[in-house]
Amino acid sequence: MKEISVKKIEDAIASMCGEIAVTASPDIVRAFEKAVQDESNEKSKAVLDILIENARIAKEENIPICQDTGMAIVWLRVGQEVHFTDGLVKDAVNRGVERGYTDNFLRASVVADPLYERKNTKTNTPAVIYTELTEGDRVEIEIMAKGFGSENKSALKMLTPADGEQGVIDFVKDTLLKAGPNACPPFVIGVGIGGTFDSCAVLSKKALLRKLDDRNPDPRYSELEDKLLAMANDLKIGPMGFHGKTTALAIKVENEPTHIAGMPVAVNVCCHVCRHAKAVIE
Repeated sequence: MKEISVKKIEDAIASMCGEIAVTASPDIVRAFEKAVQDESNEKSKAVLDILIENARIAKEENIPICQDTGMAIVWLRVGQEVHFTDGLVKDAVNRGVERGYTDNFLRASVVADPLYERKNTKTNTPAVIYTELTEGDRVEIEIMAKGFGSENKSALKMLTPADGEQGVIDFVKDTLLKAGPNACPPFVIGVGIGGTFDSCAVLSKKALLRKLDDRNPDPRYSELEDKLLAMANDLKIGPMGFHGKTTALAIKVENEPTHIAGMPVAVNVCCHVCRHAKAVIE
């Protein structure tokens, strides 16, 4: 049994919140640079150049990549041999998010009541927290800052087994067409297939944590990722809607077992930034 103070969780999350707000992942920047070379549409090339410049300025001047600094989603993978001390993990996560956002002067975007009062909590908390138990005596933390320009364009559909692969492709296509330029393409798309109504949505968001060059280990789903990406870029929505070749930088598919009568599919649309980071507490 290993004792881990929840203060370490708090500190790690506070640091990551500040980091991902101002630093574009290297794989995202490389994808922008490659897309510039591949584009023939001059307006789309200009947009990609602006995105590259924006990422450079944000990092050098320590200012947010985007004014929507997102809602915090936190995954905790907790080893079964870990015993937490000094308080509740949930409280530590939210203190970390609050520190990360207030100390770095990031926009607070969370309202306590979703329907009536919609009063801002002013701390960007509470965070959305998912916890998984694993082997070992360490804690892995992954955090995502999800803006709602793209989150609002995400969708879930309860397909039937008879819909098959083409049904999945058609649903992803329909979702991207509805998103259009309003979700700040080029996109990174997470697709969850299987599970239940709720779990496939979580799966689609979890897919966004993968690196752009990461492949689904199942060759069938890896091939589906390729088909979906080709389909998306054939739509010619393009960077910020200027009809270039680069509508999506990557599409990641995650799958899990489901009921014999169903095939839930969720499409989590993410803007071109796709902000996330990982830390390990040992």
